[in-house]
Amino acid sequence: MSANESPAGRQPTATYDSAFMKACRREPVPHTPVWFMRQAGRSLPEYRKVREGIPMLESCMRPELVTEITLQPVRRHNVDAAIYFSDIVVPLKAIGIDLDIKPGVGPVVEQPVRTRADLARLRDLTPEDVSYVTEAIGLLTAELGATPLIGFAGAPFTLASYLVEGGPSRTYENAKAMMYGDPELWADLLDRLAEITSAFLKVQIEAGASAVQLFDSWAGALAPADYRRSVLPASAKVFRAVEGYGVPRIHFGVGTGELLGLMGEAGADVVGVDWRVPLDEAVRRVGPGKALQGNLDPTVLFAGTEAVEAKAREVLDAAAGLEGHVFNLGHGVMPSTDPDALTRLVEYVHTQSGR
Repeated sequence: MSANESPAGRQPTATYDSAFMKACRREPVPHTPVWFMRQAGRSLPEYRKVREGIPMLESCMRPELVTEITLQPVRRHNVDAAIYFSDIVVPLKAIGIDLDIKPGVGPVVEQPVRTRADLARLRDLTPEDVSYVTEAIGLLTAELGATPLIGFAGAPFTLASYLVEGGPSRTYENAKAMMYGDPELWADLLDRLAEITSAFLKVQIEAGASAVQLFDSWAGALAPADYRRSVLPASAKVFRAVEGYGVPRIHFGVGTGELLGLMGEAGADVVGVDWRVPLDEAVRRVGPGKALQGNLDPTVLFAGTEAVEAKAREVLDAAAGLEGHVFNLGHGVMPSTDPDALTRLVEYVHTQSGR
């Protein structure tokens, strides 16, 4: 190991010793680290400018554009980590699934997966399928210096929801019908998606990502018993697949207050908490040995600086007894958020939590 390498041997010492990485490892930090889900894009005018006229999926496949978009919030907000700009359906598109991200709708799948024969369309993902990811992460790590880069992927349940429903859903009736009515097919579908997701995360880690986050965006639609039986095994398979790399693994879902313990059980090092459960209660539900991430309500950012700081103070106070805490929103940045509100929030958290 050279003098410039971390003990993990996969990243520069400066990155390994950053506040974000230390918090993920539940080590003492100089200040509470901050990053925001969906910080790369959406609310930033510079993002809208560079994305103008470029479809979402195409923008995810242009390494130089991905690099610029990923860096924008780091430059503007002074966040403690970058999140790789992409979309959770990118690996599905990469293996040939006919889908598109339609403005105002979301991912739409031309031929939903509903039968065992449909599983044949879910082939293995290879590094060559997503060579643009490897290229973009190489460009990013050269630019980011000591700032860690978070890679990410959609969890098997959330990917399955899009594939089976054919697009976004409020009720997930088709996905749940398969889960309850044909549990063997459902298990095989999630296991297949776990393999694809694992391969996608491995590409990102091997290219230089310092940490990874698994988004199970729609897991909150499940009862705990259904999650344990029908979802947890596939998520756990993903976390096991990347365990050997030694990078922090984050697990996040929306409306998952009743699932927090199970999500930690799946194998994450850091459990993301949405705004519905205070962090001091979340740590009780998750149990020992895990850092927590969260959990300011994204809508608070529309309320003015005084209110934002008061609510951020509540989050910091609730996190005071945690072994490790990464400050984040309880979901993603909303498109109409004032970017300056995010910049002020980062400065506030750094100042209030600094030693």
